[in-house]
Amino acid sequence: MKRIVHFAFVVFLIISVSKIAKAQFSWPNNAKAAVVFTYDDGLDCHLDVAVSQLDEFGFKGTFYCTGNSQSLYNRTDDWRKISQNGHELGNHTLFHPCSGEQFDWVKPEYDLNKYTMEQLLAELKTASTLLKAIDGKENRTFAYTCSNVAIGDNEFSDDIQPLFTAARADGPIPKTMEGYNVYKIPSWMVEDHKTEDLIAYVEEAKANGTIAVFMFHSVGGGYLNVGAKEHRELLQYLNEHRDEFYVGTFLEVMEYIKENL
Repeated sequence: MKRIVHFAFVVFLIISVSKIAKAQFSWPNNAKAAVVFTYDDGLDCHLDVAVSQLDEFGFKGTFYCTGNSQSLYNRTDDWRKISQNGHELGNHTLFHPCSGEQFDWVKPEYDLNKYTMEQLLAELKTASTLLKAIDGKENRTFAYTCSNVAIGDNEFSDDIQPLFTAARADGPIPKTMEGYNVYKIPSWMVEDHKTEDLIAYVEEAKANGTIAVFMFHSVGGGYLNVGAKEHRELLQYLNEHRDEFYVGTFLEVMEYIKENL
């Protein structure tokens, strides 16, 4: 009887250890979590504030530019330069279509629910062509506009996979990397949050051993804003804890995850 109990206990330990090992994920340089900075809509403040602060600490960000961004048109050379300096330019469509049912500010011609799948895919391909003309790169990631992953009831996260390495949506920090879907990456939209909130977010990812993806819009003033002070203090915190966090562009981190899951 004792042998049976002992055998059952050993089997239980083996299964438990196996589950723990499977749930763990190994980040580069023994980091405890990954952190990704993403910025939406291609704004002047990204070039003037966000990039300068990122570069100050040696971090790189991902900038999801819409094709009709005035900043992208007026300051094309500046966007090209930050790409050459290691920052990523990501696809955020041409016209930023969103669900008119969900957001009342959406113009009828840019109501995502009125798009056909063929129209959406054509827009995404054209947006990538525009970005390639700026940075010369072919591997591209995507950020769902307004985090809408469906046209009406038809989800298109599978349809875009041939076009992109990965895609960012929204949602809570994952508890585990097991089953992580790189075409529906959860992220947190920051709006007027304090430094301690931003730090708490990366600390939650560290506690889980997973990943924190920030979704920023305006930096230092504007809509869906994060203060320049708060943004810089977050970067400073991560700089002081470099051994704990793996910080990279969205493309870089997603490629690493896909290779190591």
